Amino acid sequence: MELAELDIFLAVAREQSVTRAATALGRAQSNITTRIQQLEAALGCTLFTRDNRRMRLTPAGERLVPYARRLTTLAQETRQVMHDDTPSGALRLGAMEAAAASRLPGPLARFHADWPEVALSLRAGTTGALVRAVLAHELDCAVVAHPGEGPAHALSLDELAHGLQGEWLCTEKLMLVLPAQHARVRSAADLRVGSVAAFAPGCTYRACAEAWLGESAATLRVVEPGSYHAMLACVLAGQALSVMPQSVLDLMPEARHVRTQALRPVHSFFIQRQGFDTAASRKLMAALQTAAH
Repeated sequence: MELAELDIFLAVAREQSVTRAATALGRAQSNITTRIQQLEAALGCTLFTRDNRRMRLTPAGERLVPYARRLTTLAQETRQVMHDDTPSGALRLGAMEAAAASRLPGPLARFHADWPEVALSLRAGTTGALVRAVLAHELDCAVVAHPGEGPAHALSLDELAHGLQGEWLCTEKLMLVLPAQHARVRSAADLRVGSVAAFAPGCTYRACAEAWLGESAATLRVVEPGSYHAMLACVLAGQALSVMPQSVLDLMPEARHVRTQALRPVHSFFIQRQGFDTAASRKLMAALQTAAH
């Protein structure tokens, strides 16, 4: 079993197609097929079945996926550590939609200019999804929001999940966003809307909103538009409330047509798996911290 075979296996599993995997990896289709057959022979099991021209994982293939990810990630980390003077290689970053829109564009542009040998990729998602991806070796690092209250130095990353390390990046001012004609609210009992526009479960800001709503959350319909612009459109329509950081509202001119009031501060952290440490990740974290302060 070779690392190249595991890379090919993961590509076929991801693309569900030998043709698309070959294109993604820049290899011949025959080479992809041969390497998969060699891996199956080495492991003594069938990893894929064909179903309507798609390559689908067998139960054995499903079991191999997390191990293949860990092994290929560890190999990449090893190569980087052995040449750690200058950041290089792949670095897979995850970020919340809010951070991707308001906190990352400038720092990532400067990071790319300073360290062009780093192949940086970005995936957006909720805090919950990003934490799982980091622990599953699908991402190397991520910018997430911590649900805890109080000073950042007093918060533990174990509240997100065990096996993480990281540092505080910034504190967002989470805002309650209401239709312009809505009266100011002192508590959830003052709300006069029927819906909450939010991201899917796993979003820290949604969890903060649900905690503030308390029992009132059960009386409100939840809509999951998928973007902050769509959430704002729901509020502008007059029938929904939402929550979003002030930094995101500052990017949207339409936000001047809604009522906003402060809900609570929420701390953002740069997280990694415990033990993950490369020159590229250190430089990226430093760039994000410098931009945030």
